[in-house]
Amino acid sequence: MKLFDVYSLYDIEPIKGSGNHVYTADGTEYLDLYGGHAVISVGHAHPRYVDAVSKQVAALGFYSNSVLNSLQERLAEKLGKASGYDDYALFLCNSGAEANENAMKLASFATGRSKILAFGHAFHGRTSGAVAATDNPAIQAPFNKTENVTFVPLNDLKAMKAALSTKEYAAAIIEGIQGVAGIHEPSTEFMHALANECKETETLLILDEIQSGYGRSGKFFAHQHHDIKPDIITCAKGIANGFPMGAVLISPAIEAKKGMLGTTFGGNHLACAAAISVLDIIEDEKLIENAASVGEYLIDELKKIPQISDVRGRGLMIGFEVDGFTGSDLRKKLLFDHHIFTGGAGKLTVRLLPALTISKKDADIFLTELKKAINS
Repeated sequence: MKLFDVYSLYDIEPIKGSGNHVYTADGTEYLDLYGGHAVISVGHAHPRYVDAVSKQVAALGFYSNSVLNSLQERLAEKLGKASGYDDYALFLCNSGAEANENAMKLASFATGRSKILAFGHAFHGRTSGAVAATDNPAIQAPFNKTENVTFVPLNDLKAMKAALSTKEYAAAIIEGIQGVAGIHEPSTEFMHALANECKETETLLILDEIQSGYGRSGKFFAHQHHDIKPDIITCAKGIANGFPMGAVLISPAIEAKKGMLGTTFGGNHLACAAAISVLDIIEDEKLIENAASVGEYLIDELKKIPQISDVRGRGLMIGFEVDGFTGSDLRKKLLFDHHIFTGGAGKLTVRLLPALTISKKDADIFLTELKKAINS
């Protein structure tokens, strides 16, 4: 048997990590400014994280959701306090796509409506409903196509209001900051108008914070920069620092009914132990504050480089474009010639999604190597 060949792979295999660095078998060190696609939130092999996961797997790694699991209660309490949503309920699952899938299903259950409003260039995942709400025909099989999802341009107030005025949508789903699209943010004016329009039309507002949440933007959730409060929030990526996990935060106004949602592996003991340790580390090491300060420094310094034509983002969710380079070409040069992992989005954008632990020293190393790569 061989692997199903669906990934474009770089010819590099990290076999261990430490903090903001990964290493290959021959000992070559790479500065990781991509965090495995925004997943590594508290750094590779953080000692407290390793200890928490090791102790839990030695005790009980898994049992089903048919019995009590006090770790789920502890996680819900900690996440509520950390995020400011302590009056919301928590449903645990396994991935961001699954979180969005359950969020949209929940909205449909709650409203009795079947339609979802999504936004241009959105990415919400690769499962059936999540793909349908993702504005990318390349990943939509015929099976995924549906008339139940409508797309309008991001930040287009007129189009958004016109769609919601029909009062036929169960929910509007929007990313706190669009990541796959190339780091594009809804404006504060648009977020306020969307929240108000949803309220007036009894449409639930779902905030997809899978990539932009968990402190990455310099606040716990990116939408908190705009002072709005959605009905449902989805999380994944950095929630458990690499252990597969997703979560849905649900307004107390939405009624839970037995059996309406379910999962085999979601919220298992090992996942919860990992997620609890992540929240403890974020709080104790003030990583949200670090994301805000180092992110601001990186953005300011990137803007000073003459060849960089555009810089976008907040905190440690940054996209930039360089004159004379495609994003792919620059990423390859940084990876193979300068030993730095970065991400991409579209043809032109280089995407930075480092762990929230990144230091100003590592930021300076990146900036120095980036200038060399651009000028070589």
